[in-house]
Amino acid sequence: MGRLNLILAAVVLLSCFWLIRSSYEARSLFVELDKAQSHAHELQIDYERLQVEKRAQATSLRVEKLAREKLHMFSHNPSVTHYVVAASGAALPASQGGQP
Repeated sequence: MGRLNLILAAVVLLSCFWLIRSSYEARSLFVELDKAQSHAHELQIDYERLQVEKRAQATSLRVEKLAREKLHMFSHNPSVTHYVVAASGAALPASQGGQP
């Protein structure tokens, strides 16, 4: 009977140590999960901020301003006609609007 009591006491002690260890692991995993959720929330906020900045950069007024300043483009105006010369430098035949 004495041996059985010692074995049962050892089993109870091992069970207590296992319970304490698993509780500690559960707490540390919960803290890790909370940190990951915080980081995910920060990333979501950054993503939304970048989407707003992207929409602001793509407004038609800004695109038009950049086209004028950097690409030297201009608005379409029917009163001004520009003739395009072939890329090879050869003029188009007179029937196609080129120089005679």
